[in-house]
Amino acid sequence: MRALFVLGRVIFGGFFAYNGVNHFLNQKTMSQYAGAKGVPAAEAAIPATGAMLLAGGASIIAGVKPRQGLAALIAFLIPVTLQIHRFWDEQDPNQRLNELTHFSKNLALVGAALMLMQIDEPWPASVPRLRGEEEMFVRLGGRDLSALPA
Repeated sequence: MRALFVLGRVIFGGFFAYNGVNHFLNQKTMSQYAGAKGVPAAEAAIPATGAMLLAGGASIIAGVKPRQGLAALIAFLIPVTLQIHRFWDEQDPNQRLNELTHFSKNLALVGAALMLMQIDEPWPASVPRLRGEEEMFVRLGGRDLSALPA
C-alpha cells in the first residue's frame, strides 16, 4: 500500500507542480485569459498562483509540510473554480460543457485535498520520515527527554 500512496502522491502533486510551471512558462497567455474571465490584476495573479501550485505540488510529492501545501492548493482551487469556470454563465453548449467539466474536476481535486489533510504526518516515504524527523525528541546523556513535561 505504501507504493500506491507514493505513486498517488507523485501523480496528484505532479499535476499541480506541472500546472504551476505552466503558469510561469505561459504567463502572458494565461494572464490575458484570466483578465478576460474577470480576474483582477491578472498579470500579478498568474505568477502568484503559479507559485502556489508549484509549492503545493512539491509539498505533496515530497511530503514536506503536506497540510500547508494542501491548504495552498485548496486556496487556489476554490476561487479559481468559482471565477474562471462559471459554466452557468455560458450560452454556447460546448463551452458550457467544457466549463462544467473543469468546474467538476476542480471540485473533485478539492475533495481529494481535503481527504489527504486527514492523513497523519509525517507521511509514509516522505522526506521528513526518510530523514528520521518523525520523532522529534531530545536525548541528553542517553536519556530520552520526550516524556518530560514541556
